[in-house]
Amino acid sequence: MKILITGIAGFIAFNFAKELCKNKNLKVVGVDNFSDYYSVKLKKKRVQNLKKFPNFRFIKMDLIKKKKLFQIFKNYKFDEVYNFAAQAGVRYSMENPTIYIDTNVCGFSNLISASQKFKVKKFYYASSSSIYGDSNNFPLTEKEKIYPKNMYGLTKKFNEEIAQNFYEMHKFKSTGLRFFTVFGEWGRPDMFILKLLNSSFKKKKFYLNNKGNHYRDFTYVKDVVSIILKLRKQKISGHDIYNICSNNPVGLKNIISFISKFTPKTRIILRSKQLADIYKTHGDNKKILKKIKKFKFTDLNISILNTINWYKKYQNLFN
Repeated sequence: MKILITGIAGFIAFNFAKELCKNKNLKVVGVDNFSDYYSVKLKKKRVQNLKKFPNFRFIKMDLIKKKKLFQIFKNYKFDEVYNFAAQAGVRYSMENPTIYIDTNVCGFSNLISASQKFKVKKFYYASSSSIYGDSNNFPLTEKEKIYPKNMYGLTKKFNEEIAQNFYEMHKFKSTGLRFFTVFGEWGRPDMFILKLLNSSFKKKKFYLNNKGNHYRDFTYVKDVVSIILKLRKQKISGHDIYNICSNNPVGLKNIISFISKFTPKTRIILRSKQLADIYKTHGDNKKILKKIKKFKFTDLNISILNTINWYKKYQNLFN
């Protein structure tokens, strides 16, 4: 079986690919353009680790290069496609909207077009809790009306609408995954937990918006990977969407308090609420748990400790 994973140098894609590559019956192709939104050094280290698997191949490319993308599909004849490629970052999207349209919308459109043309059997793509905007109808279900408050969330909404259109027009089946605040080993340095750790160990100022009065539905990356692995064994019925979350919102102050027990003292600078800040994320995960049957989430404290131990080992990858 041949599998394509886009955004392979990214956080979730790397962790997912690493598990798939352990199955020698799978041939995994990963593509990435090594965007410099955050540490390219970290991204290249992820890909370097995947290259240790004999059934993995890396291709450097950008999804907006339609001709090259279609040639890759023609050559490999993929059975499954997992799209994790995206320009990340909520605040950055307000300053550089064009990049988000090019990568997250045009790139996605090219990918799903190629997948439909070359008859890919299963197509999964990363969406985001950002599409819910500042809705407070908690816990947020997949039926909740979506009102993105930034360009990043808006491009994810476009992806979902494109996927729905491909099902209605071409009967091409796909599955969207709305990720909620994913963290863990090999994570993004701009995300809350790793950014806090890096500030603590490297004695940098840590700016805390809204004076820390935020809640996030933290979801451990190993749980995310396990859920996707279970989901890929299930039949795809049409175009479906799932929240991928723990259904357990935790205050940022609580996270800081716990992490401070295991790290040097951090100089925290309290700030008022900033533009694009979302007070709380809290997703309902009943739909995905019903789909994959039995699943137990990793204890939050244990997953944070795992992340701290990983950071200590690889902190040289962070500025």
